[in-house]
Amino acid sequence: MSTRARRRDRGSAAVELAILVPSVLLFFAAVIVAGRYSLARQAGEAAAYDAARTASLARTEAAARTEARTAALDSYRAAGLTCDPLEAEVDASEFQRPVGTPATVTVLVRCELQFADISMPGVPGSFRIESSFTSPLDTYRSRT
Repeated sequence: MSTRARRRDRGSAAVELAILVPSVLLFFAAVIVAGRYSLARQAGEAAAYDAARTASLARTEAAARTEARTAALDSYRAAGLTCDPLEAEVDASEFQRPVGTPATVTVLVRCELQFADISMPGVPGSFRIESSFTSPLDTYRSRT
């Protein structure tokens, strides 16, 4: 290779690196955000399941509402996620059905998850996760 050709290539590695590094970093940041969002969705499904299952084991409609919200909050905490705010809508109207009649309880959990630790330009600092689950009530257990 001649001296002239080497002089033209001088600094080209630095320019290539300056172009490539931001692209690679952006790719890895996108993978991290997508992974955290996926885990948050799974935690939302688990929270709705836990809340509905806990509500279905309650003896009264009022207890079902209280215990469902607590179970959803505990589920998010166990996953290491912070909700601000957490809403748990409990449809426990079928508690009024007579014993021996099939009935269910449905819980809709809404959570505004805070991702302040991964916030960067173009990425929101929070995501709204919404999940629901329906759990059967024991057909032959008393309900009041």
